[in-house]
Amino acid sequence: MTYPALAGRTAVVTGAASGMGAATARLLAASGARVALLARRTERLEQLAAEITAAGGQALAVTVDVTDRAAVDAAAERVHAAYGPADLVVANAGVMLPNPLTAGREDEWSRMVDTNLTGALRTVRAFTPDLLAAAAAGRSADLVTVSSIAAHVVFPDYAVYGATKAALTHLAASLRTELGPRDVRVTNIEPGLTDTELAAHIDNPELAEQLGGMFAAIPALTSEDVADLIGYTVSRRRELNLRQVVALPTRQA
Repeated sequence: MTYPALAGRTAVVTGAASGMGAATARLLAASGARVALLARRTERLEQLAAEITAAGGQALAVTVDVTDRAAVDAAAERVHAAYGPADLVVANAGVMLPNPLTAGREDEWSRMVDTNLTGALRTVRAFTPDLLAAAAAGRSADLVTVSSIAAHVVFPDYAVYGATKAALTHLAASLRTELGPRDVRVTNIEPGLTDTELAAHIDNPELAEQLGGMFAAIPALTSEDVADLIGYTVSRRRELNLRQVVALPTRQA
C-alpha cells in the first residue's frame, strides 16, 4: 500500500540499510516522498537507492554512523544540500545484543546505548529545526521513533536492550510535550517479534536458539508491516497525532 498524502515530503530514515528502515524507505518513496537513506553500510544503501530510483522514486544514500556526532551533523548537511530541510524523520537505527547482565559485556552495553538511545538523540537534534520550520509554515511535520515492546515487557537476558528501548519510548513521550504544542507530531512505534536482521547480531548460542524457537512458534511481523504502520501514521491530517503504536503478531498479543 502507498500513501499519496506523503507526495512531496522530504523524509530521513536512519537504519535504512535493511529491515524496517529499508522497508519504510521503500514505502515512503513509492508514496512520492524524497527519502534520505542513512546507515553505516554504504553498499547496501547504494543498492537500495538504485532500486528506489529505478522504480521512479527519489532516494539519497548517506553513509553515517549515528554513534558519531560529527557524522550525523555532516549527514544532515548532505540532506539539506540535496533535498532541503526534512519534514519527516524516522529514527529507526538500533541494535539488539542480549546477554545476562552478569556476563559484564560492557562492549555490548555501550553499543546499544550509543546506537539505540544516544544515536536517536543525535538524529533528533540534527533535524528538529527542520521539523519546527515545516510546522511553522503550516505543513505536516513528523518525528517517528522505532522502539520495541521490550520497553515495557521484561525478557530475561535482554535487560540493557530493554532499558535502551524504555528510554527511547520515554524520550518520545517527553519530546511530544515539547514539540506537540509547536505542531510537530511525535509517534513512537513498538513492534513485537519482527523478522529483521537483529537476531543475526546475537553471539550467545543459547539465546539465539531461544529466539529461533519463538520465530518457529509465532508467525512474526514483517518489516513491511511496520513500514505500513509508519506510512499510515504520518499520512494522517496534521492535526491528528497517533502518539503510540504497539504492533504485535497475533499469537504474541
